[in-house]
Amino acid sequence: MSGDNGTAKRRGRPRIVVVASAVSAGLIVFVGAPVTGLALSGTFGTAHGMPAAKAQITAASWTSHSAVTKAALTAISKSAGSDPNYYAYAAAAGGDEIVEVNVAAASIVGTISADSTEGIAVSPDGSTAYVAETGQYYVIADDLATNTEKQIEVGAYPEDVAVSPSGNVVYATVTSGDTGPGGSDVVAVIDPATDTVTGHIRVGAAPRQVLFSPDGSTAYVTTETGIYEISTATSRVIRVIPEAIATNGPQGIAVSPDGSTLYVTNPDAGTVVAVNAATGKITGSVAGLAEPEAVAVTPDGSTLYVADMNSDSVSVLSAATLKVTGTIAVGRLPMSVTVSPDGSQVWVGNGYSGSVSIISTATNSVIATVGGGPGTSTLDAAITGIAFAPAP
Repeated sequence: MSGDNGTAKRRGRPRIVVVASAVSAGLIVFVGAPVTGLALSGTFGTAHGMPAAKAQITAASWTSHSAVTKAALTAISKSAGSDPNYYAYAAAAGGDEIVEVNVAAASIVGTISADSTEGIAVSPDGSTAYVAETGQYYVIADDLATNTEKQIEVGAYPEDVAVSPSGNVVYATVTSGDTGPGGSDVVAVIDPATDTVTGHIRVGAAPRQVLFSPDGSTAYVTTETGIYEISTATSRVIRVIPEAIATNGPQGIAVSPDGSTLYVTNPDAGTVVAVNAATGKITGSVAGLAEPEAVAVTPDGSTLYVADMNSDSVSVLSAATLKVTGTIAVGRLPMSVTVSPDGSQVWVGNGYSGSVSIISTATNSVIATVGGGPGTSTLDAAITGIAFAPAP
């Protein structure tokens, strides 16, 4: 989605990505949907540092619009070779909270209060969630075992956050604003052992998404002027893949499971390109897409799913050829997309229609659509990102 943040910069969407953002009431996505019209089970908390006593979620707050049963969706996951034994953490910006979902049980476990959330990431061991509070100056570190939070001041309007594969460092993009530590257009480096900022790395204008390579040695940041490559050993920029190479303003980014290829979207140009991670050179591209905002790759590295905002669809691409092999109609204005850890499903956030489309990777068809709240319609959706972690 194009626009500016008051400084003539195009403000990007968050990473990860199953769900999309708008401006008001919250929405939650889950795999294993109950039958149409039934409320999800679960509880939720109130303020930062959720109290032990939690209020019950009511049917008026959370409902399913899916005709697919939990058993059917679980069977789809099992047919892909694994069970959905993980939790999902969804950033619900409109509800100023993070919603924790037990995916296998199709239940809401709780919520974490957060102001205008965008990016979210969870440590590899599932112990801590990191949330970019875009409406504030903080990244929240939430201990998921104790439901206690710590605010880490990183600078004005953090947009995205990522945890390295080893869990030893956290990066947050600071999109705009000249006040606060580090200034603007930086990546804040956070030590998760102390939940403190240890430094800031200057990058290009309007940093958007941040992504670690599978081995954790490198981080990639999409900006208005190109992709900035950072050595995590030195916390320094080691290369900039120029704007011209990165399709004139890179936005969404994904990396192949072996770390050899970056996949980058440019909504304004309507393109997705594959970039050799070793050389920074383009190895393939596809044009003519309808403002592609986000991209995700399957765990086996064979297939890409691209959220095309202006066509209300998801494009399916072969990673080997970067050719479109299918198009899947979803909700209105899909803004974000991710693949479940077991590879059986793709979750798509529809910003305008206020819903999440769940796609089976076996059939490349929508198997469920989930909305939240009684007013889920135009601009009532507000989930800006989602992260998966092992079930506790």
